[in-house]
Amino acid sequence: MEDFLKETVFIDYHSDEIQEIIAPFKDKNSSKKELAKQVYLKIRDGYRYYPYRVGLKDEHYKASLISKQTKGNCIEKSIIFIACMRALGIPARLRLAKVKNHIGIEKFEEKFQTNEITPHGMAEVYLNNKWIKASPAFNKELCDYCNVAPLAFDGENDSLFQEFDKNGGKFMEYIEDYSYFGDVPVDFIIENIYQNYPHIESLFKGKDEILID
Repeated sequence: MEDFLKETVFIDYHSDEIQEIIAPFKDKNSSKKELAKQVYLKIRDGYRYYPYRVGLKDEHYKASLISKQTKGNCIEKSIIFIACMRALGIPARLRLAKVKNHIGIEKFEEKFQTNEITPHGMAEVYLNNKWIKASPAFNKELCDYCNVAPLAFDGENDSLFQEFDKNGGKFMEYIEDYSYFGDVPVDFIIENIYQNYPHIESLFKGKDEILID
């Protein structure tokens, strides 16, 4: 379990940036479950979901640098959340998967020619002697726009993307699981992108990041 409490180059939770995020929670007389729930909401709604930037360098996956942004993709927001959890003494790790999004990604589909998003990132936190999945990616405003109930996290049950919108239409679908990682596997992330989107490989050559919009 100690491996999932460690500070790493990417999960640099002793940084000023991460310490500033958790400052309002450090002196609270709250259980770890309550702290996890509160920080989850802060990350979910405090950073707008933005899947249209793909980082290609190690520093793009460093919690302290990501936290300076006002928006981030699912992996980036999960990294911030994981850093905050470890800073508060709660074991946490990254889990990666492939998902299919049925709503609201017209721009993504136009560029990538698919509605499959990979790798998708979420966090896993260890509470009450079990690992629980937490997906802080979609902020409340985006969910309202997509007619989907905001994804809650109760600290007891897995918080996975909503399968349906409010009208019963298909929203998100998990189609492949890449397992969990104690640190951010940047090489795996970049290789996964190359393998799944070979038709846009030319966009990546000689660049530090890709801006899709």
